[in-house]
Amino acid sequence: MSKSALGPSHRTAGGGKEGTVSHGLSICIPVLNEEGSIGETLERCLALGPPLHALGIASVEVIAVDDGSTDGTAARVRACPRVRLIQHRVNRGYGAALKTGFEAASFDLIGFLDADATYPPEEFPALCRPITEGRADLVIGSRMLGADSEMPVVRRIGNTFFARLLSVVGRSVVTDSASGMRVFRRETLGLLSPLPDGLNLTPVMSTRAVHERIAVVEVPIAYRERVGRSKLSVTRDGLRFLKTIVWTTLTYNPVRILGVIGLGGIGVAALIGLALAAMRLSGVTHLGPVGAFSVFAAVVCAVSGVSIFALGASFNYLVSLFYKRPIRQGLFRTPVFKMPIERGFLPLGLASLGAGLAVSLISLVLAFRGWAIERLWLYLSASSLLILVGLQLAMWWLIMSVLRELSAGEVMPEGSRE
Repeated sequence: MSKSALGPSHRTAGGGKEGTVSHGLSICIPVLNEEGSIGETLERCLALGPPLHALGIASVEVIAVDDGSTDGTAARVRACPRVRLIQHRVNRGYGAALKTGFEAASFDLIGFLDADATYPPEEFPALCRPITEGRADLVIGSRMLGADSEMPVVRRIGNTFFARLLSVVGRSVVTDSASGMRVFRRETLGLLSPLPDGLNLTPVMSTRAVHERIAVVEVPIAYRERVGRSKLSVTRDGLRFLKTIVWTTLTYNPVRILGVIGLGGIGVAALIGLALAAMRLSGVTHLGPVGAFSVFAAVVCAVSGVSIFALGASFNYLVSLFYKRPIRQGLFRTPVFKMPIERGFLPLGLASLGAGLAVSLISLVLAFRGWAIERLWLYLSASSLLILVGLQLAMWWLIMSVLRELSAGEVMPEGSRE
C-alpha cells in the first residue's frame, strides 16, 4: 500500500461535516449497455452490508446511472429493487454519469466502480478502511499493485506511463492514476472539482488530488478483463488522458512542467556552447552546415528556454492570486513562495548582459585590428545570445517581483482558509 506524504485533509469543501466518520457508503455505478454484467455487479455490491458494518459503516446504497443505454440495461437494474436507478435520456459520458451519481449520493462516503464486473466490489471495505481510520481522504483501488490482474499489456504500459507522469508532475507517488474503483470523502468533492464528463474523469481526479494536498492511499485490487469490446480507445483516450493530466497540472503548478521544458532548452544550449568552445580552442575556425545549424539551435534553445522557464514561474504567482493562497508548489521540493525563484534572475541577467556587451566590444576592437568575419562570427553570435538572455532575465525579474508583491498582499495565511 502506498500513501502520499501529506496527512489527511479535514477541510470542508463540499458540505461534509468537519472531522466526522462516515455513517454510510454510496456506491455509484455508471452504466452504458451492460445488460450482460450489470446484474452480477449489483448483486455483489448489495452483499457488502456485513463487512462494511464491521468498519462502523452502518448503511450502504447502490446508485446505478444509466447513461443512455439502448439495450435492456435499465430493465436489469429495475429488477433489483434495492438499487436506485437514475437515467440519462441521451449518452452524456462516463464522467457525467458519475457526477450525476455523486450529486444523488446520500452518505458521507462515496465510492464508484465500473458496471462490467472487471473491478471486485468485495474490495470496497478495504478501500473504506484507510478513511475510517483517518489516514486518507481518497482511496484508489490500484490494479498495478494487485498480484491478480488481467489488464492487457498495452493498457498496463499506458497506465504505468500516466502514473509515472503524475508522480513526476505532482511529486506524489501514484501507481494507478486511471483506476475506475475509488472511495472518497464527500467533503473533498469541492476540492476535486471541476471534473470532466468523459473517461478522463479518473486521471483528472488523481491530478487534482495530489495538487490539492488531499491524502491519497492506494490499495491493491484484483482486476478481471471484461468480456466483449471495451469502450476505451487506447489511442484516443490515451491522448486525452495525457492532455488532461498536463493541463490540470498547469492550473496548479505551471513551473513544474514549463520549468522542466525551459531547463531542458537551456541545457541543450549549454551543451552545444561547450562543444563549440572546445572546437574553437582546438583551432577550428570554420563550421560546416551541421555546425552552423548547431549555433542557430543553441541561440533558439537558450532564448526560448529562459522564456518558458520564467513564464512557468510567473504563472505560479498568477495561480496564487487566483486561489488566494500562498504558492505551495514549485519546480523543486522547497515552495517557491518561501524562496522566490526570481531572486537570482537580476544578478544572472546583469552578469549575462555585461558579458555579452564585453564580448561584443572585444569583437569590435578585433575587427578594427584586421580579424576576418570568419574568426569573429562565433564571438558575435555568443555576444548576441548573452545580451538577449540578460535582457530577458532582467525583464522577467521585474514582472515576477511585481507579481510576488501582489501575491503576498492578496493571499491569506494557509491556516486562515479553514
